[in-house]
Amino acid sequence: MNTVLIAIVGYVALQFAIGIWVSRRIATETDYILAGRSLGVGLVSFSVFATFFGSEAVTAAAASVYEKGLSGAVVDPIAYGVAIVIVGVFFAGRLRGREITTFADIFRNRFSPGVERLVVLVLLPGSLFWAAAQIRVFGVVLNSNAGIGLASALLVAAIAVAVYSVVGGLLADAVTDTLQGLVVITGLVILFLSIVAAAGSPATVLANVDAARLSLLGEETGFLPFIEKIAVPVCGTIVAVELISRFLGARTAATAATGTIIGGVMYLVVGLIPIYLGLAGPQLLPDLKEVEETVPRLAEHHLSPALYVVFVGAIISAVLSTVHATLHAPAAQVSHNIVAQLRPGMSPRTRLIAVRSTVAALTVVAYLLAASSDTIKELVETASAFGSAGVFVAMMFALFSNYGRAASAYAAIGVGMLTWGWSKYVWGFGTPYVAALVLAFLAYVAAAALDRRHAS
Repeated sequence: MNTVLIAIVGYVALQFAIGIWVSRRIATETDYILAGRSLGVGLVSFSVFATFFGSEAVTAAAASVYEKGLSGAVVDPIAYGVAIVIVGVFFAGRLRGREITTFADIFRNRFSPGVERLVVLVLLPGSLFWAAAQIRVFGVVLNSNAGIGLASALLVAAIAVAVYSVVGGLLADAVTDTLQGLVVITGLVILFLSIVAAAGSPATVLANVDAARLSLLGEETGFLPFIEKIAVPVCGTIVAVELISRFLGARTAATAATGTIIGGVMYLVVGLIPIYLGLAGPQLLPDLKEVEETVPRLAEHHLSPALYVVFVGAIISAVLSTVHATLHAPAAQVSHNIVAQLRPGMSPRTRLIAVRSTVAALTVVAYLLAASSDTIKELVETASAFGSAGVFVAMMFALFSNYGRAASAYAAIGVGMLTWGWSKYVWGFGTPYVAALVLAFLAYVAAAALDRRHAS
C-alpha cells in the first residue's frame, strides 16, 4: 500500500471517527437535520464554504481558465461566490427567522403541501447528480492510488460515502467541514506557493499571460448570453437546498446571515488560487491534452511526495464536504416533507430512522449514476437548470409578497421547466434559462390574476 493511499484511508477514518463522536448527541430528526439549531458563525461559515468548494471548484475551475482564460472563471468561482454572498445578505436571515426545518417548508406554509412536494422532487435530481459527480471523483482518486479498477473504486467510494453521510447529521458535518475546509485551503496555498517559488513571483507568471486571456468577457458577445451564463449559478445557488440547510441550523437569524456572507467571501478569496493556476497552466504545462488534469498535474510536478499527500487530502476533503451536503439536504426534504407528511404520527425515533434510511437510498442512486455516466458535469448543469427557474420565482413571491396562491406556484414551476426544456432541446434558443425565468414570472402573475378574478 503506497503512502498516498495510506494517507487517504487514515484521513477518511479520522472523518468517520469525528462524525461518530459528534453524532452521539443526535436523538431526534431535528438534531440530525438542524444540529439542534446550535451552529455559531464559525461553523456556518466553514460549512457553507466547504459544501460549495467541491472538487469541481478546485479542478474544473482551473481547467476552464486554462482553456478560456479569465472568462472561464465567470461562473466558478465568481458567480457562485457572489451568489453565496447574495444569499447571506438577502435570504439567510429571513429564512432562518421563519423557524423552518427544510427549505420546502416555506412552500407548504405559503402555498400548499402539494407545492411543497413538487419543489422537493424538482430540486432532487440536481442534488443527486452533484453527489454522483463527487463519488466519481472520489473513485478516480482511489483508483489512481490503489489500482483496483474504476468500477471497484466507485463501489468502495460509495460505501464510504454512505456510512459517512448516514452516521453524521448537520452538526457532525459542520464540525468535519471546518477541518476539511482548513485542509482544502492549506493544500491549495501550498501548491500556489510552490509554483510561485519556482517562477520567482506571482507577477512573473501573470506577466507572460496573453492579454486576451485576461478579459472577463472573453469571446462572449451580447448582453443576454452573458446574463444566461451567470443566471444558472446565481439563481440555482439561491434555491440550493445544500446551501440553505447549512444556515438553517444557525443559532439565530443574524448568525445565519453573517456566517453565510463570510463563507461566500472565503469562496471568492480561495477561488483566486484555481484561477491563478489556470492562467499559469499553459506556460507550465503547454502540451496538456486533458485540461481537467491541470491542477493534479501541477501538483505532481511542483510538490514533494509529502506535500502531494496533503494536496490529495485537500481533494478528498472537498469531495467529502460536498457529497455529505448533497445527500443530507435532499434526504432531509424527502423524509421530512414527503415521507413524514404521508405517514403522520411517526415517533421521533422513527423519523430519525426515516431520514437516515433516505440518505442511504439516495447514496445508492448517486452511485448508480456515477457508475453509469461519463458526462456527470453536463448532467449536473442540466439537472440544476431544469427546475430551479420556476422554484426561484415562486420563492421570491413566497418571501417578499402575499400575491398569488398555490395555483401561481404550480404555474411558475411547471412553465419554468417546460420553457427551459423546450428552449434548450427543441427550439435551440440561445438563452433557455433566461426565457424560463421570464415566462415563469409571467405564468405566476397570470395565474394569480385569474385566481383573484375567480375569487371575486
